[in-house]
Amino acid sequence: MKKVSLSNIAFVVIIAAGFLYYLYLKGYIFANFENLEPKEAYQLLQKEKDKIVLLDVRNPEEIKTDGKIPGSILIPLGTLAQNIDKLDKNKKIMVYCHSGMRSVSAARLLSSVGFKVLNIKGGILNWKSEGLPIEK
Repeated sequence: MKKVSLSNIAFVVIIAAGFLYYLYLKGYIFANFENLEPKEAYQLLQKEKDKIVLLDVRNPEEIKTDGKIPGSILIPLGTLAQNIDKLDKNKKIMVYCHSGMRSVSAARLLSSVGFKVLNIKGGILNWKSEGLPIEK
């Protein structure tokens, strides 16, 4: 029987921890919010337009280069905690960023203070790749 070394066990533990951390950052585990594919998000916005606030948590400079999803309001992630009172708790908050990492952080923050949150997977990059509307 082959002896398992401590360094092999440590390697497996580190790889597993890294994978779990990645899943956490992407909002796939330990999330109190729903992740939506861009087309699902678009359809929901069309259906429930008056019940959803579309929140962009990117920086203003990013809008100049990537555009924005029509109807969205901008509150950069760095200022979200100070501006939470600008959001309506009676509405769902659909959040997005550039690639989906900052929006997960925003979704975690918003859901922790009682908002019903939806996150657009992959941010505006996935939105654009699906050919969905962009406002310049």
